[in-house]
Amino acid sequence: MKKTSQIFKYTAFGIVGTIALLTIWSFIEPRILNIENETVTIDNLPASWRGKQVAQISDFQIGLWGDNRSTASRSVAQIIEAKPAVALISGDFLYHPGKNIKPEITTAVDIVRPLVEAGIPTYAVLGNHDYGMSSKKAQPKTEEAERLEKALATAGIKVVDNEAVQLQLPNNNEPLYLVGVGSQWASRNNVEEALKNVPDNSPRIAIMHNPDTFEQFPANTAPLSVAGHTHGGQVRVPGMPQWSWLKFTQKDKVYADGWAKGYGESGNQLYVNPGIGMSIAPIRLFCPPELTFFTLQSEEAN
Repeated sequence: MKKTSQIFKYTAFGIVGTIALLTIWSFIEPRILNIENETVTIDNLPASWRGKQVAQISDFQIGLWGDNRSTASRSVAQIIEAKPAVALISGDFLYHPGKNIKPEITTAVDIVRPLVEAGIPTYAVLGNHDYGMSSKKAQPKTEEAERLEKALATAGIKVVDNEAVQLQLPNNNEPLYLVGVGSQWASRNNVEEALKNVPDNSPRIAIMHNPDTFEQFPANTAPLSVAGHTHGGQVRVPGMPQWSWLKFTQKDKVYADGWAKGYGESGNQLYVNPGIGMSIAPIRLFCPPELTFFTLQSEEAN
């Protein structure tokens, strides 16, 4: 009986100790930046773009108590050091824009401004939190989103909102198109409009905030798409990115981290970046912040 009592006691101590360690680690992990390197094939990619890198960061969530602005700044510094051809930011610069969002906008823009100052062309889309939407039923705060977009433009960062822009390398006229789609929760997502001026069979990259938008792309129109929004699940089972709190709280199918295999139409690929920031609480568990580099190649080069 005494032996059984000791077993229960030590087991209880072990469980409490494990929970305590995991709790402490969940506040430390957001300061650890994971760098992922991916290679992606884009049909008809111009020779000048082969081997070039595209960087992606996402979801700063500036304004959450204990937000992760220091890691966001380090991710920008890493991009500048790598000198990619293009940098992409897939939305949710802010967390919950309030009556006075000027300090939050200033902080977010100051974090990414060095990319432009370093000569790296930088493009972005806005996310649901940039419209003050923490749920699908919330009313989008369009004025606040416009203030953020204007501040980013002043810093030299183009918000690509249901449109396509030509990405060009210095002293080269071979374009790669960037197709940007607006926030899905704010009902700003118009894939048809975004693709309207993109020539058929032209090389392109698509950027959106919410992975659900990816389903709207017709077949063979998005060989490389990037999104954010999910925070990688934020708290998940080690080594199993699809087993996170999102799986049990979201009614829709959620692709939380990395390549969304088997999702969307044929010929299209989506990569979901786990982001830098957090929601609800400033914790991450087995889901560190991520900076992603994509090295571009063409079918002809394989």
